Amino acid sequence: MGTVKSARGKRKAKVELAVLSALIVVALVAVCGVSYRLHGGGQDETEVKIAVIGSSDDQIWKAVQAEMDRRGDKIHVTLKPFQDAIYVNQALNNREVDLNAAQHYAFLENDSKTNGYHLAVLGDTYISPMNLYSKRYKRVSDIPEGAKVAIPNNATNMGRALKVLERAGLITLRDPNTTTPVPEDVRDNPKHLTIEQTDPAGIINLLPDYGGGVVNANFVVDAGMKVTDAIFQVPYDLKDPANHPYVNIIVANADRKDDPVLRKVVAAYHTKAVADTINSIYKGAAVPAFTA
Repeated sequence: MGTVKSARGKRKAKVELAVLSALIVVALVAVCGVSYRLHGGGQDETEVKIAVIGSSDDQIWKAVQAEMDRRGDKIHVTLKPFQDAIYVNQALNNREVDLNAAQHYAFLENDSKTNGYHLAVLGDTYISPMNLYSKRYKRVSDIPEGAKVAIPNNATNMGRALKVLERAGLITLRDPNTTTPVPEDVRDNPKHLTIEQTDPAGIINLLPDYGGGVVNANFVVDAGMKVTDAIFQVPYDLKDPANHPYVNIIVANADRKDDPVLRKVVAAYHTKAVADTINSIYKGAAVPAFTA
């Protein structure tokens, strides 16, 4: 009996060790990211490390790599994925990566002010629509007085959502030109809406019980809905200054903004093949913000 108990104990210890190791790996991925190359890379090629969020843009960066290979740029891209945008500028500032592509202008402006980063935009990538959706009402005018409306609870998306509600005619803001307003900036709320801040990923699930919700397009597509199901869509004219703060961007440290290698990466991104890839994989959840 003693031998059996000892063997079970060893097996239990091994299982616990395996579980602990797996948790450590997950934690490291969440905070630090795990780098991976898009192709093998030759000895005479220059590596460019790029911080991204998750893996949703992998196909886009493969198209960028293919374009650089076609041009003979002798550059290979290594992606370093993170799970939260707050880490991508931190990694860039610490020189852990050469570029990042995981934020829009409004986020960069806010994060740079908060942390004192000296970063520069090298080029635009795409814009992800954020619109007003409802499962109960077909028109904005149908939303009744006192209804609950959900908006994202993170700073830049919260401000963007409030501006969507303003453009939909549901509220007015004290300063319509600010890019990151907060609920306290609401001047008029004629329908006395209850504007609730919540996890962006959960807003779709609230729609059956709420008057509406302002949702990022990626969550809409993930839920099996269409971007065009919105009861109010922001016109995504890239020439409209109101949309500019929410265009996603490629960012470098300010002292490398003219680096010819990094500029070649951006040039390869701004091609028709990449624009076609964005349209193909996102199906309206992201729209190219550059002219190919």
